[in-house]
Amino acid sequence: MTTTSSSLTKRPPRRGRLEAGFWLVSFSYLVVMALGTVPSPLYGLYQRRDGFSTFTITLIFAAFSLGSIVSLFLAGHASDFYGRKKVLLPGLALAAGSAFVFLFWRSLPGLYVGRFLNGLGVGMVSATATAYLAELNARSRPNASMRRAQLMGLVMNVGGLGFGALLAGLLSQYVYAPLTFVYVVILVAIGVAILSILVTPETWVRATPALRYHVQTIAVPRNARGQFFAATIAAAIAFGALGIFTGLAGSLLVEVLHRTSLALAGSTVGAVFGGAVLANFITLTWSRRTVLISGIIANLVGLAMVVTSMWLTTPNLALFLVGGVITGLGSGAMFKGSVGTVMMIAEPEHRAESMAGVLLAGYLGLSVPAIALGITLRSVSPKVTLLGFTIVVAVAIISAAPVLLRGERRQTAPAAPEATSSQVTPSTSAPSAVNVDVPAAPSVSETSLNQNNHDGRVTATK
Repeated sequence: MTTTSSSLTKRPPRRGRLEAGFWLVSFSYLVVMALGTVPSPLYGLYQRRDGFSTFTITLIFAAFSLGSIVSLFLAGHASDFYGRKKVLLPGLALAAGSAFVFLFWRSLPGLYVGRFLNGLGVGMVSATATAYLAELNARSRPNASMRRAQLMGLVMNVGGLGFGALLAGLLSQYVYAPLTFVYVVILVAIGVAILSILVTPETWVRATPALRYHVQTIAVPRNARGQFFAATIAAAIAFGALGIFTGLAGSLLVEVLHRTSLALAGSTVGAVFGGAVLANFITLTWSRRTVLISGIIANLVGLAMVVTSMWLTTPNLALFLVGGVITGLGSGAMFKGSVGTVMMIAEPEHRAESMAGVLLAGYLGLSVPAIALGITLRSVSPKVTLLGFTIVVAVAIISAAPVLLRGERRQTAPAAPEATSSQVTPSTSAPSAVNVDVPAAPSVSETSLNQNNHDGRVTATK
């Protein structure tokens, strides 16, 4: 099958405009992901204002998780059918609507609605922006690899989550009207992002015959199934470790370390996600197997340090923070491998659909521990809860490690372009082989994105 531009008469955008679009999409991605964690350091203020319980916070977070999962199933892959901008702009609008609700609906139902809209926006934007970045990179730098697009997508996703918590923590601690000002800042940023996307060139190409919309499935070349499902496992484990901090950091700081600073709470979560971002740069030139092994070891060591810091005779804040950053480093390495693998094996016309699958696994990994932690904290102390959930995550990592490494040894080349794609639902199929390493970024031709130097159109061949 050959896909061509939906409009052959339009003048192709200049490479300079495409390059600018790459950075504008990156900014928009960062803003939406940041809003995803802005409410986290503010829950203490909401509790004091409205008098609800810690378990209610868990339910509020569950609304966000539900929104992101529903969005990834229904709309995360929609840009493969309708275009990148036609999905990214509504996603930004949902994020803006979420911030408006937080600003003007100042009651508990407003928090539920705001977080649900927040999740819908994150689900729509994350998969779409990742695919958009890959195509803008291919158009603006036709002879370069996709390494830059993969790295930027990872940094904006994970880094945005860390930046949002850090921003909210600092502003809530040092700025007047913290439950208002931070959302005003985010709304202004979203407004800028919407204007930016409006002037960014569209990169989507209409398939011939046109693809028909369907609820989220995963289109993977048949002999790349093992690589894909290994990527989803790695994403879930990586975010599962991060979920311990999003669910427990505030309680541990207050009840065990006796630190009530909102700035510290936001900075702690920001530092953990910052470690995940740093891992993407540290491992830039590492071999695939080295990245995976390092991520597994760093996760285990970091979690051990965090537990130790809480169970010392005198709990140690410095050890807790260092352990969190090391855990973030490990999670970042594993998530980098999962995204890189999917970007390598996904066919161009199914890129957003495949990314939605791995992001769904990651967000489930982040959400399930956080919700379970909130339920457990109703009857168990934060220290015991931390110990129990750390053991669960460590067992998951150790159990999955042989399978992941065995998949790496048995790695096969990505499917040939003519291979038949199989569509399977990610939650119902088990992995048959595993490969979650960071791929050596393929060139534009290796990803079947070929730049026509005469008219600027991208043609995907299959």
